[in-house]
Amino acid sequence: MKSDFLWVEKYRPKTIEHCILPESIKKTFTEFLNKGEIPNLLLTGPAGVGKTTVAKALCEQLGCDYILINGSDEGRFLDTVRGQAKNFASTMSLLPTTKHKVIIIDEADNTTHDVQLLLRSNIEAFHKNCRFIFTCNYKNKIIEPLHSRCSVVEFSIKGSQKAEIQVAFFQRIVGILTAENIDFDKKVLLQLINKHFPDWRRVLNELQRYSVSGKIDTAILAEFTDARVDDLIRTLKAKDFPAVRKWVVANLDNDPSVLLRKVYDAMYSNLDGPSIAAAVLIIAKYQYQIAFVADQEINLLAALTEIMVECEFK
Repeated sequence: MKSDFLWVEKYRPKTIEHCILPESIKKTFTEFLNKGEIPNLLLTGPAGVGKTTVAKALCEQLGCDYILINGSDEGRFLDTVRGQAKNFASTMSLLPTTKHKVIIIDEADNTTHDVQLLLRSNIEAFHKNCRFIFTCNYKNKIIEPLHSRCSVVEFSIKGSQKAEIQVAFFQRIVGILTAENIDFDKKVLLQLINKHFPDWRRVLNELQRYSVSGKIDTAILAEFTDARVDDLIRTLKAKDFPAVRKWVVANLDNDPSVLLRKVYDAMYSNLDGPSIAAAVLIIAKYQYQIAFVADQEINLLAALTEIMVECEFK
């Protein structure tokens, strides 16, 4: 499939200035550009917020010779990483515009412990010639020796920044849809952004899928209705396990960490005092486990089941 067919590639920002980021984060990367070089970096945050885009933009703007290794694919194999990283990092760049080569390890939290140990060694062995940029959704899956050798940039969007970032992305996708000659309903765009925030990649992929008909309108709303936490609270209060499981299955297209956050927000008005503390501990435990479990449905259902059994509802 041609990369210019996929909107996420066709409209991927090429510069840091064009990336939609909180100003504090954008300032950090701008300072690297002004200095003309980068340290080893660990870019961490939710899926789709732009970590890989930023890594590529930094390399392009600095004129770096770089390669990208996907930690969920070839990056999982020790021999592959050893060969690719060593062959690339051990030679001098032929580009006159850069001080260092750069290796981007995308989705580094999906690499094995052995691969991460190898990469730690490579950072030290090739520090004069090469820099490493790691991207990950869960920084607690990156070993400490690797973590400590990188400057960490967290792609977190604070509450006060959310509206500003959403407006910026809304304006961006309006421009994309206009360029693609797609008719759209602004209210539908806003609902889609709100549902998948801050996963911009998911929003663009969904828009491209819905745009096949030539328009984005209210007819598609039924396909991405938001999770109804009020319905969940009623089933938890009634200790109706089949209904709780049905709710989980119906909302599998949502980020489980976002769902648990919504449950957390709903606790204070629905639980008695001591049960609030118990629910916080339960949510924290299962929120942490999201980074490690093989089946997100089971993990989410286990969290809700424990809340249902252990907590007293008003």
